[in-house]
Amino acid sequence: MHIGATTESRNPRTLNLDELSIDELLATMNAEDARVPAAVADALPAIGRAVRAAADALRAGGRLIYFGAGTSGRLGVLDAAECPPTFSAGPDQIIGLLAGGHDAMFRAAEGAEDSAELGVADLTGVGLTAADVVVGIAASGRTPYVIGGLDHARGVGAVTVSIACNPGAPVSAHADIAIEVDNGPEVLTGSTRLKAGTSQKLILNMISTATMVRLGKTYGNLMVDVAPTNLKLIDRAVRIVREATGCDEADARRALADSGNHAKTAIVMLLCDIDAAEARRRLDAADGFVRAALAQS
Repeated sequence: MHIGATTESRNPRTLNLDELSIDELLATMNAEDARVPAAVADALPAIGRAVRAAADALRAGGRLIYFGAGTSGRLGVLDAAECPPTFSAGPDQIIGLLAGGHDAMFRAAEGAEDSAELGVADLTGVGLTAADVVVGIAASGRTPYVIGGLDHARGVGAVTVSIACNPGAPVSAHADIAIEVDNGPEVLTGSTRLKAGTSQKLILNMISTATMVRLGKTYGNLMVDVAPTNLKLIDRAVRIVREATGCDEADARRALADSGNHAKTAIVMLLCDIDAAEARRRLDAADGFVRAALAQS
């Protein structure tokens, strides 16, 4: 018997979870996880609308703001934190807000999700404006923190997006763009860090990555705006320049040094046989898109 929301229902395929061997348990979890991508695929039209809104907002100087409670909020913080090193996004362009604040990232603060007022306060605290896109993440789809924040964001005039893992989720009525994913019941009843969390991670990956692609942060499938802030990323930048241009390692490192360690600029320099200043001019004229910069004479 299913009682209440899908995320809280008992999974008929795992009723004997405590009787399974380790190998059987892992195989069962793996089989359940395999259902997630298909469920996310059903939500692609709504995810696409969220990407278009986010790209438009960032292009116009607005921000992408994720917020949620518990696992949902932590996943938003994680995705936001990965964007500066991967895409050289400004630290204030993509923001993750978590109910309960910084400490809740490491220690559960489950009571914070029950406060709609806290959702409003956290968005107010980052200076929310109509130029922003706000993505409220709630596996259950009924978290007061998220619903209160979305209502506030709509009142401000920001574009609002909800991500929920229950069909017909209450939060969907509080967002301009409602993303709903039905993963089915969890292996462990109500443990939404499992399939629900996996689907949310996939969706957030899509929103941030597709948005950055639309803003010219890639050339083909190369992350040409990577921020080379450590040895690993410096070596990655060298590989990116070599992949894009076919040059040897010495030329790649030389171009990167001349470009201020900016892979995108180094690529245009090498492929067009121009200096860093001219490469930057062409990239500026092309709104940062490498292909368009290369097409300039």
